[in-house]
Amino acid sequence: MASLVRKLEQFARLSPVDQVLLNRASTERVRHFGPRVDIVREGEKPKDVHLILSGWAYRYKQLEDGRRQIVAFFLPGDICDVNVFILREMDHSIGTVTAVSIADLSREFFDKVAAGHPRIVTAFWWETLVNAAIQREWTMSLGQRTALERMAHLLCEIWLRLRAAGLTQGDSCDFPLTQGDLADATGLSKVHVNRTLQELRAGGLIVLKGKTLVVPNLERLMHAGLFNPNYLHMDHEGRQLDAAATPTDAAVG
Repeated sequence: MASLVRKLEQFARLSPVDQVLLNRASTERVRHFGPRVDIVREGEKPKDVHLILSGWAYRYKQLEDGRRQIVAFFLPGDICDVNVFILREMDHSIGTVTAVSIADLSREFFDKVAAGHPRIVTAFWWETLVNAAIQREWTMSLGQRTALERMAHLLCEIWLRLRAAGLTQGDSCDFPLTQGDLADATGLSKVHVNRTLQELRAGGLIVLKGKTLVVPNLERLMHAGLFNPNYLHMDHEGRQLDAAATPTDAAVG
């Protein structure tokens, strides 16, 4: 199953015609980027919506003196800004963590979806609402959670999102983020990040070796981060929206 279909099926049950359209869009206009480069920069005119096919990326803002705030991480199946066509210019940048493959989704693709694929539209709205919920949770972390709670919460979120995408192996997953990335996402210094990770390790909450994260007991890590997964809406709340027999599905030409 294509990463986009897997992602959107969390929010709505897509018809075979829907799936064909999404799978085609995921393979027609593909680009590849190396690690630690920008896909799009603040100030540029948005031309397409970017779908992450493989690899990790992030959304960030940067001050003139180079200080950076990471405001979101993108994993395979994630869409960068469904409504970006509304903007005259980008108000943030998107950079890669690892080597990344993306599919560029055009305005014409979204026009076709809007005209004949109501369940895809519903799924896109669900995804937009979940992204807004994640942003609210990150704001809560920056304003109220302690350093250990922030880090545990972020690790829980990433773990659950990777698991939903089928990208975990048992209790482990790839984890290419550096301590600098974690610092820029949590509002902590690199020294504080290092100290916090050591505390999580000492408590047996994580094992972090190289670029692999092991979570021996997810429930304990969730408790440490005051983590409630409800904001991720992974319980298939939209699955009752069954598109299998939707008469308005347009044929994919």
